[in-house]
Amino acid sequence: MRRWSMGAIIMTAAVATVAGAGGDWPQWRGPNRDGVSAETGLLKQWPAGGPPVAWTISGLGKGYGSVALAGDRLFVQGTEGSSSVVFCLRRQDGGKLWSRALGRAVDQDRGGGPRGTPTVDGDVLFALSEAGDLACLRTADGTVVWARNILADFGGRNPTWLISESPLVDGPHVIVTPGGRNAGLAALDKKTGKTVWTTAEVSETAGYSSVVAADVQGVRTYITLTSEAAIGVRAADGKLMWRNAKAANNTANITTPVLFGNKVFVTSAYNTGGLLLQLRAENGEVRADEVYFTRDMMNHHGGVVFVNGYLYGFSNAILTCLEADTGKVQWRDRSVGKGSLTYADGRLYVLGETNTAGLVDASPAGYVERGRFQIADQGWPSWAHPVVAGGRLYLRNQGVLAAHEIAAR
Repeated sequence: MRRWSMGAIIMTAAVATVAGAGGDWPQWRGPNRDGVSAETGLLKQWPAGGPPVAWTISGLGKGYGSVALAGDRLFVQGTEGSSSVVFCLRRQDGGKLWSRALGRAVDQDRGGGPRGTPTVDGDVLFALSEAGDLACLRTADGTVVWARNILADFGGRNPTWLISESPLVDGPHVIVTPGGRNAGLAALDKKTGKTVWTTAEVSETAGYSSVVAADVQGVRTYITLTSEAAIGVRAADGKLMWRNAKAANNTANITTPVLFGNKVFVTSAYNTGGLLLQLRAENGEVRADEVYFTRDMMNHHGGVVFVNGYLYGFSNAILTCLEADTGKVQWRDRSVGKGSLTYADGRLYVLGETNTAGLVDASPAGYVERGRFQIADQGWPSWAHPVVAGGRLYLRNQGVLAAHEIAAR
């Protein structure tokens, strides 16, 4: 057994080489921020007890964030003592390369620590802590390029269950949602951290969602869920172009919007539902017109993916498949219970918050499960989203991170 200064690295199986460290997953929900992996050649059925473990580490502290992978490195947020930190690990075996504190760690009655996932952009990464500490770090050694606190700098207020977004890097800018007065969204120069613009028409507190970018008939647009509504902001200057509160609730708006074509699907739980909007450019701005609203997709925290014309996600505790253009239910199943999911190679990789991982066909024909296994209970719900990259399935549960071999041999 080897030890980090922060905990133990337990080698639980022979380590397989990550071929060229291929299959990067550089940010929240993957390369396109949509929860869809381009991986192929993966196991179509899991063996009893689940796919073999390449390695497992402990010592990440508290937190619900997922992992980012780029080249031979893995990045994940957690805690060390009283600090909220970013860890850099070797992708091959989970060995610690460096850690960097962003600021103080914060506890909460639903679990402490960071909720976000780092965003890798070339030789730097951007990470946002649960207390609003945003930093640009060198991926090589964690050196701080710049740092600022988005709550203090923009007059924002931390939401009840703490900041949970993962920064969006778009061209020369990094986009975050401070939720301050006249600063609903903010674009910062990614090289210096200086403010480029803020969305003056939006002053409500941030939700728990992360921003996505869309090109709508030539108009670059940022879309997210705030504490009060789904909004669309013009990337050029931060102008609010549209707002729709129908799929937002007054408790917690968490799910990242899902884009397909010139449409966006937004959803939340707490007896709310899902809303499909048709996006259309007009005179340099974007309009968002309702296509349908459905109560058959009340997604709490686990995300929704779009695959071949269908939407898959947990509607509360029921895994659900909807025809994307109409909202018509194709099937519903209790599966692993309420959880999160990622798509790869024809399958849904699902993780129930009660520590059950499963493999499910992504098909509108019906629910077909191809295996499941239990992960160790760490005392809090398993809320970190699964990641599929480089022939491996990564499952983070609080201080523990495991890499499973899922490539077909």
